[in-house]
Amino acid sequence: MTGALRGRAAIAGIATAGTGEAPGRTSIEILGEAAIGALADAGLSLGDVDGVFAATGVHGLPALSVAEYLGIKPRFIEGTNIGGSSFENYLLTAAAALDAGLCDVALIAYGSNQRTAGGKLVSMSESQWHEVPYRPRHPITGYAMAAARHMHQYGTTREEMAAVAVAARKWANRNPAAFARGPLTIEDVLKSRMVSDPLSVLDCCLVTDGAAACVMVRADRARDLKQKPVYMLGAGVAAWHRSVVQMPDLTVTAASESGPRAFAMAGVSPKDVDLLMLYDAFTINTILFLEDLGYCPKGEGGRFVASGAIDPGGALNVNTNGGGLSCIHPGMYGLFLIVEAVTQLRGQAGERQVEAEIALCHGNGGTLASQATAILGTAATL
Repeated sequence: MTGALRGRAAIAGIATAGTGEAPGRTSIEILGEAAIGALADAGLSLGDVDGVFAATGVHGLPALSVAEYLGIKPRFIEGTNIGGSSFENYLLTAAAALDAGLCDVALIAYGSNQRTAGGKLVSMSESQWHEVPYRPRHPITGYAMAAARHMHQYGTTREEMAAVAVAARKWANRNPAAFARGPLTIEDVLKSRMVSDPLSVLDCCLVTDGAAACVMVRADRARDLKQKPVYMLGAGVAAWHRSVVQMPDLTVTAASESGPRAFAMAGVSPKDVDLLMLYDAFTINTILFLEDLGYCPKGEGGRFVASGAIDPGGALNVNTNGGGLSCIHPGMYGLFLIVEAVTQLRGQAGERQVEAEIALCHGNGGTLASQATAILGTAATL
């Protein structure tokens, strides 16, 4: 019956704030700016919001903190934090809440001043007792383990992983809002400082500030608002572990389950998707998710990206904003995937605009732990 949600809710407003660096501002201040911006984008106001969906890295009760800060008294609240994939998960829960009449206007929001507050790429999660003796440098250590295993098992090379970063930069160079722009070569990535073998600094995501928000309403209402609606066609969530040492296979993520669930709900297949927004916290992520979501065979992801397939003009449109590697990554990146997908589906992406009617957003949380896939489209029915 999950297919009953297909096209029943739509994203009506989006906004970002404090992107890159927001000195002197707190995470909730820039979150509030993004929230108000997204509502204005939709032609709505704070008084219209009765559903709040929020996760951050600094609030123990994020949805309550956001509601209080904005002066909202919601009748539906969701603050489940499963890491960077929380926001793709919220698209599913918000669509269900809207369809059930539990709320009428759902605000999904995130904010972080990670760069100006410290500027370190560090895990926001508590230590795992069974990992502590080995002194992991999470989140990087877990992803380095996955990269090393993929290299050993499938012959993937550092050059192939570097191709992911180079492709992301090519897209970022078309995006005036991207934090990191300018030339980047495979050699640049390979020569950059090693952080956790085999991942160098340029294999790792940016550390930035930034906030984002989106507003969801039922499809019939969305058609009467300011912007072209972007419909939630399908979504799926999966998780196999919390600690990376419990990951059944370091080369296979739970995206291999969340993706098919999302495709089934949406009634589409991988080949129907025009835009892929993949959570590229590290270069290995893009390779793993391309494989697990059905865009190339397992083990072929490195050679696939090295062929130029995800460069501008390549076989697939992937991370058109520049991704977490070159555009923005303020601790959790999942909501920025959604913002870029909506921007593209509306035809508002400027120089980086691609032809797109269906977009896939794939969020990742923890050390390749939670996986959430959402499929968005310009039409409620296909």
